[in-house]
Order: sequence, then C-alpha cells, then structure tokens
Amino acid sequence: MEMKKKINMELKNRAPEEVTELVLDNCLCVNGEIEGLNDTFKELEFLSMANVELSSLARLPSLNKLRKLELSDNIISGGLEVLAEKCPNLTYLNLSGNKIKDLSTQNLKNLKSLDLFNCEITNLEDYRESIFELLQQITYLDGFDQEDNEAPDSEEEEEDEDGDEDEEDEEEDEAGPPEGYEDEDEDEDEAGSEVGEGEEEVGLSYLMKEEIQKKRVLGERKESEMLKMTGRKMMIRPSKERLPDTPGRAVGRSHCLCFFMYDSCPSRR
Repeated sequence: MEMKKKINMELKNRAPEEVTELVLDNCLCVNGEIEGLNDTFKELEFLSMANVELSSLARLPSLNKLRKLELSDNIISGGLEVLAEKCPNLTYLNLSGNKIKDLSTQNLKNLKSLDLFNCEITNLEDYRESIFELLQQITYLDGFDQEDNEAPDSEEEEEDEDGDEDEEDEEEDEAGPPEGYEDEDEDEDEAGSEVGEGEEEVGLSYLMKEEIQKKRVLGERKESEMLKMTGRKMMIRPSKERLPDTPGRAVGRSHCLCFFMYDSCPSRR
C-alpha cells in the first residue's frame, strides 16, 4: 500500500489537524520520499514510518509539536539536518537499521533519546563516547545512558506519572479533611444519638404503660373468676340439715338443685 492511501486509511474520517498520532509502518514510499503528509498535521506529536523504504527526509512537513519520530529499518543515509528545522521540539528519534555513517543533528536541542542501533556509524571506534560528546543534550543512546542504565519505556513513564498522582492523593487523604469538617460530623452524630435516646425513652414508657394495663386487666379477670368459684363453692356446700327421706329421692338432690338455681339466677348471667 502506498503512503498516501495509508494516511487516508489512518485518518478514519478525521481532519488532519485533529490527529496527534500517526502510524504508517510497512507502507511504500514512491521514489523513497514522503508523500501525503503536509503541514495540516499541525497537532501531530507521534509519527512512525518504520520499514517504508524511505531514503530522504527532504519532503518532511513542518511538525512543530512532534516529539517522537520512528524511522527505523529504512535506507536513510544522511540529510538529518532538516529535522532541526521541521521538528524543533523532537525528544525521541529512532534511526536504527538505516545506513547512517555520520551525524548532523546537533541542533536538536530538545533531543533526549537517540537510537542508531545497527547503523554503520556504530562500527566506529569509541562510538558511544563520541556520540555523547557530540550530542551532550541526549540522555540515552541506543536505549542506555552513559552508565549503561536502560531507558524506561514510555508506558512505564506514564505509570510513574500516575503513581506520582496517586501518592499526592494519598498524602491529601493522610492530611485529613479541612478544619471544622470533622466537628460538624460529630455534632450531627451527637444530635442523632440524642434523638435516638428520646425515641427509646418514649418507646419504653409506652411499653411500660401497656404492660401495666395488661396486668390490670388480667388481675381483674382473675379476681372475677375467683369470685365465681367462691360463690359456686358456697352454693354447693353440703347442708348440715338432712331432708326427710323420701322414697326414690337422693339425699344430695337439694345440693344439685341449689347449684342449678345459682347458675340460673338472672343476676349471675
């Protein structure tokens, strides 16, 4: 796929000025030059053109906001001075796998990381020392600093930034809420507890009154039942007087009669 078609496909119905990242890897450059990329990509911050058979940067547009440029695995041999003019804020430049024999990027004042791995220039004696002396602004060369410490990945850098933000949030949490905030909560809790105690007292008072009333009703019922039982016992108490024996009539019949009359009395209904 040609570079022009690749750019149109990557736009995804967006305007060029809305694009901040553009990946054109593995497409084809006609005559080894950049095509389809122009000054309308003014918001571009990351551009990757790896393995596109690029040999010249002469047609690179002005990309003032560009910070990362991937040009690995091409056939670039020189003409790097255009980068200082077109991409003055570049901080990361990957030229690994090209045919570069010497450098002319001294004017990239913001450059921090440069990758020349597998370029012809790496065959020079004291290559690393010479590059760090020539480009004193860079921190990492081929992924390592002068003390051979590996450069952090961009994802790790983002995680570190997120970690710093989390630490700041934790420090704010440890510092506690503003003055007066906790006191207001305590006052609300105390007020709530007082209301709760008042409600409990009202509830207990009501329950006590209800219990007393129940006991009073039960007592009255028991008293009434006891009076009934006492009256019955008095009515059926055996009489000391004996009725004259009458044939066919039991002596204790009068007792049962009295009991019947007692229960049948209208005053007891």
